[in-house]
Amino acid sequence: MRVLAWIGVLLGVALLAGLWWLWTPDEPRAALEAHYAAPPSRFTEVDGVRFHIRDTGPRQPKAVLLLHGFGSSLHTWEEWARLIESERRVVRLDLPGFGLTGADPSGDYSDLRAVALLEALLDRLGVQRVDLVGSSMGGRIAWRFAAERPERVRRLVLMAPDGFASAGFEYGKPIGVSPLMRTLPYTLPTPLLRAGLAPAYADPAALRPEVLARYRAMMLAPGVRQAILDRMATHALVPPEPFLRRITAPVLLLWGAADRMVPAPHAADYARILPDSRTVVLPGLGHVPMEEEPARSLAPVRAFLEEE
Repeated sequence: MRVLAWIGVLLGVALLAGLWWLWTPDEPRAALEAHYAAPPSRFTEVDGVRFHIRDTGPRQPKAVLLLHGFGSSLHTWEEWARLIESERRVVRLDLPGFGLTGADPSGDYSDLRAVALLEALLDRLGVQRVDLVGSSMGGRIAWRFAAERPERVRRLVLMAPDGFASAGFEYGKPIGVSPLMRTLPYTLPTPLLRAGLAPAYADPAALRPEVLARYRAMMLAPGVRQAILDRMATHALVPPEPFLRRITAPVLLLWGAADRMVPAPHAADYARILPDSRTVVLPGLGHVPMEEEPARSLAPVRAFLEEE
């Protein structure tokens, strides 16, 4: 019996040690902002949300607004911004619930809330009409914005957007939060994060150590991991066709041919509904082509946006 008792004690110690090893608290906001929100970053409050934004380039009517995907941040666009900010105004932001914007105090992560916040942010910045670019989840928010506020979107670029139902993603039904995902606010092992991000890249080498460290740091911003769970628990897809038919802006559908997150054949779902669209598929690139090959992925976007 004593042997069994000691085995129980040792197992308990091992479990506590494992939990201690896995325990990953939020990082202090001040430290994260010092490292990841140096100029030209700034913060502006809109309807209770403290947005982390970067707004660079000449102040002129030709503005482009860039919306990142799930779990990402405005940093995903930095190479694109560097390439075009000499000729255009470039606005990018951490969407509510992510990065250094952090949680929306309202707890509302619906697409309609995103549309209202983006419109208010554009008003705050004095931008009346934009060329709107959205990636993945940001693509879904972009097409919803273009449908709800058509007068504010000149041209629309959708990069592997989500929105159509697929296996595990049904209309009208939130994804839900698994018991394993419920541990997210308390732990974030780097190997698991790397495994989750790797499918977004056609070339695994593109997920460089500093890029992985940035993604991890943005998820460790105060309140972000809980906000991610809140979004998953409440957001449900709606049939996109009625909204897509309301879009009046010309649309570029941009996909990486090696996208394993939202495969390129999904472009056809959008092309058959959108009244004015064209599709470009980039060979050898994955779900985040703006990170993998910024210049090559930007080229068709730049050409599209330069059209009158």
